[in-house]
Amino acid sequence: MNMNEAHTYIRSVINEVNKVIVGKEHVTEIVLAVLLCNGHALIEDYPGMAKTLLAKTIAKTTGLEFKRIQFTPDLLPADITGSNIFNPVERKFEFKPGPIFTNILLADEINRAPPKTQAALLEAMQEKQVTIDGVTYKMKIPFMVIATQNPIEYEGTYPLPEAQLDRFMVKISLGYPTNNDEIEILRRRIARKSDIPEVNTILNEDLILSMQRMIEDIYIEDSLIEYIVSIVRESRRHESVMVGVSPRGAEMLMKLARAYAFIKGRDYVVPDDIKDLAVPALSHRLVLKHEFWLRPLSREEIISSILNRVPVPKI
Repeated sequence: MNMNEAHTYIRSVINEVNKVIVGKEHVTEIVLAVLLCNGHALIEDYPGMAKTLLAKTIAKTTGLEFKRIQFTPDLLPADITGSNIFNPVERKFEFKPGPIFTNILLADEINRAPPKTQAALLEAMQEKQVTIDGVTYKMKIPFMVIATQNPIEYEGTYPLPEAQLDRFMVKISLGYPTNNDEIEILRRRIARKSDIPEVNTILNEDLILSMQRMIEDIYIEDSLIEYIVSIVRESRRHESVMVGVSPRGAEMLMKLARAYAFIKGRDYVVPDDIKDLAVPALSHRLVLKHEFWLRPLSREEIISSILNRVPVPKI
């Protein structure tokens, strides 16, 4: 598979998702870039904004196995990872895998579960493995967590700790559709005569793994690497920030920019790739000073202001 063939496949996937998710192509591109980077995505938005629908549609179009966990206050870690169950016939314990053993896992409303349950995802997300009673089980490849959460101001939510947030390559929001897009959503519902939209499967595991290898050959100039480092270092000096972006955050932005360039049909990164991705890739990694928690300046606005400060290299 060459670059042109890969881009044709990716374009077909995006077109299929566009049949269902109206007016959010940029979000679709970011989620696909995360998948091709072996990363994980956190989608924060209010109920009814198509967070779950986006995850299910991407899983369907990419041909990957999909499972969903509804996070609730009484959800236990074993409900995610699985546990050892006694087999009375064999007279021994056998491991029964949990829903985490899949390609794409939708962790729906992740911040409705207590921290202990949230932490059950940590090892799987970072190490691509789960350890139960001292035995390690490898995850399927590719493996991606798409977590959704309601805004933290909602009642009955547990904000994700920084260690958990750092496992997500991006934090994104779909936002309300435009007036015309919302009209189109209703028209499409009338036309298909069903609540469940149908999409075609375009990819499979082998094609995705091949694309993941191709991304390692996407070229990025030294000046753009320096640009990324300048952005993250500026985040550590910002007057509102207590803890800035870590070196892991810089690496995640670089990987994401290469995958994004690949999705755009290029074998090289341009400055706009980095500028387009900096907010979703970096803003959730900031820890603000306590005196700025109630100020109107958000983490997203801080990264945007940093992008305005740091000179863009000419290539």
